[in-house]
Amino acid sequence: MGLVKVKMPNLGESVTEATVVAWQVKVGDQVEKYDTLLEAQSDKVTTEIPSDYQGTVKEILIQEDETVPIGTEILVIEVAGEGESGSDESSEPEVESKPTLETTPSQAESRASAKPSNHSKGGRFSPAVLHIAQERGIDLSQIVGTGKGGRITRKDVINYEPTSAENKPTQVKELKPELVQTSLDPQPQPELKSEQNNKPVTSSLDSQQEIIKADGVRKAIAKKMVQSVTEIPHAWMQIEVDVSNIVALREKTKSQFMQTEGLKLSYFPFFVKAVAQALKKHPMLNSSWQDNNIVLNKDINLSIAIAAGDNLFVPVIKHVDNLSISGIAKEVDRLALKARSGKLTSEDMVGGTMTVNNTGTFGSVASMGIINYPQAAIIQVESINKRFVPTADGGFKAADMINLCLSFDHRILDGLAAGNFMKDVKENLQRFNNENDLY
Repeated sequence: MGLVKVKMPNLGESVTEATVVAWQVKVGDQVEKYDTLLEAQSDKVTTEIPSDYQGTVKEILIQEDETVPIGTEILVIEVAGEGESGSDESSEPEVESKPTLETTPSQAESRASAKPSNHSKGGRFSPAVLHIAQERGIDLSQIVGTGKGGRITRKDVINYEPTSAENKPTQVKELKPELVQTSLDPQPQPELKSEQNNKPVTSSLDSQQEIIKADGVRKAIAKKMVQSVTEIPHAWMQIEVDVSNIVALREKTKSQFMQTEGLKLSYFPFFVKAVAQALKKHPMLNSSWQDNNIVLNKDINLSIAIAAGDNLFVPVIKHVDNLSISGIAKEVDRLALKARSGKLTSEDMVGGTMTVNNTGTFGSVASMGIINYPQAAIIQVESINKRFVPTADGGFKAADMINLCLSFDHRILDGLAAGNFMKDVKENLQRFNNENDLY
């Protein structure tokens, strides 16, 4: 027997610390390889940390809600077959636990049959639970979890005996592109607040007040928002664009696009494409301010936001400038599927160089976004509204108009640079006129 110290794993690029959201084991528990040890949260994602070993939990070193640097020892497991540990802790073998591995889209689809239950804290399962459920064709919504907070454990799945009516997998519905929503910062998957978190924490409050304990997600968002508005001098600009051509093109091609590509064509990919094209010509908006220098990003990776149920995710579309409108639509759909099935990883959430927000989802006509730190700009795509506009001959016509609102870092950009960028975004949008533009 030997002791293995598990460390807080690296949860993604630029992540330096993480918070223990909830332990799924206690001292004395027997754990199998791939059993979930804990939920850990960074400012980007919340993920389950599986065990790399079979053994017995001997000591828990970090408490829930405690934030520690990456690499901090968090747990001690007694493992069969390891060398005897001496009194000197430095002689004990140390291994790093790994976060849940990313699956391919096909794996995400196949595992989607194990749909979330009301007892599973929002439908996130350990790799072992998903693997066993997939192999046995078990519908996880039929299982009542015995783990902490009602979580479904590996043993729950192994011991479950489904009825004949429950053996048929349930297909997960596709998340539509319209669910692309606004976000002011890459946000990790939110946790449902427990009853304990909603209880007043002091008895000195007015009878009409209560204090709700902020969870790790909200704390991370608050930290980033304060950092952005404190360090970045925001400036704003708004333009209006006649997108009647895009409305007509989408109306003409949406049925065929659905038949050919198997997904709905929304307006959002047109705007993502137009922004990506403009960034190639105006790279200063694809930069960041670091140590009194401007760092230009060669890759164009646009952060977007996707809603999945009550949760909000902000993944990144990588190398957008190399994608067609059709390709962007497929990438949004792919990321939406991963969000819907709980398969987004930290790799999906990092690397963004600018943010495009679809605030028009809410019917918004004008908004001032907070820049996604440390990016240089964020553009808000508002709702399309038909209104009368003047024509060159002195008359009026009905047109589909939209406002685009840009927030930018005034340390990096001035009004001239921002204005030229917005002018090119507008011109790019008004060039989309035929079916070939989709590909």
